[in-house]
Formats: sequence, structure tokens, C-alpha cells
Amino acid sequence: MPTARDSLLDAAFAALGSGPWAAVRMVEVAAAAGVSRQTLYNEFRSKDGLARALARREAEAYLAGVDRALDLAGRDCGDPGECFAAAAGWTLRSARRSPLVRAGLTGPRAHRPPLPDLVGALHLRAVDALEAGFPQLGRDGVAWACEAAIRLTLSYVIAPAPSDEDACLRVAQLVRSLLERPAG
Repeated sequence: MPTARDSLLDAAFAALGSGPWAAVRMVEVAAAAGVSRQTLYNEFRSKDGLARALARREAEAYLAGVDRALDLAGRDCGDPGECFAAAAGWTLRSARRSPLVRAGLTGPRAHRPPLPDLVGALHLRAVDALEAGFPQLGRDGVAWACEAAIRLTLSYVIAPAPSDEDACLRVAQLVRSLLERPAG
């Protein structure tokens, strides 16, 4: 059974899907969660505290999914392109599901929710996973290929491809081609 905190975060997330954060009312979040407004304030202290907790939960879920995607693709003995494509697919699905993740990946820095640097975290995780899985490639080449692949992935977040599968195939092709011809 979900805790009051989880229910409040779920209700806030649902409210965010209906409109901008500025339009979200604490009394409506509390009612949707089935708790009193006082419980909401006891848990988060303010609307800003609720926003920070929701952003943290979304960021942690997104980054945990990136780690899972990279790990599973690496265990399946995929090539570097397939490994990054798995993270790209998770990124596309997450950005479509969560307006907070989408804003954290693509929004202007001044207007982003209080999220960690999701793009930087994606880059670091992808580089670490590909370097560990394919040590012969070298960190500099892998870092450069991951940066380009992230930029392509984010372009598909902003302007979707006909399908996520098409987008991931192109990302995989990009990574493969960049790693065949190291930067220099």
C-alpha cells in the first residue's frame, strides 16, 4: 500500500499532466491523494518542497532506467551502438511519459524544474558503461560518440521520429560510425 508521501507525489504528477505547475493547487493535490492539506504540508512544508520532491523522484527514476537499459544491453553482448540505443529508447519513453524529465532534458536552463543535470548524468553513465563494456575503444572516442548520440536523441525528444525504433536505429548507427572513425 502506498504511503501518504507516495500518494501525494502521484497526485502532484497527475496534476502536472493536466496543466502548468503554477496552476496546481495544494488543496487539490491533497484531495486527489485522499489526505488532508495539513498532511501535505507536514510532509513537504510548501508547494516548492513538493516540486523538489517530485522532481527528485522523476530524476531518480529516469536515471535508474538509464542504468538498467545500459546494463541489460551490455549483458546481451550488444555492440556500443546497441548499448547506447537502449539508453536512447528509455530516454524517449521517459520524456514522453514525464513532463519533468522532458523539461529537464530539453528546457531552457532558467526554466527547468529543480532537477539534476540529466543530460550530463546520461552522458557520464553512457560513457562509463561503454568504456567498461568496450575498453578497447578509449574514453575520448566513447565520450565524443556519446555526446553526439545524446544530441541526436534529444532532437528526437523535441521532434519525434516516425517511431522510437527508427530513432534508436539511427542513434545506434551514429555511435557505430563515430567509433569506427575516432575524433581527431
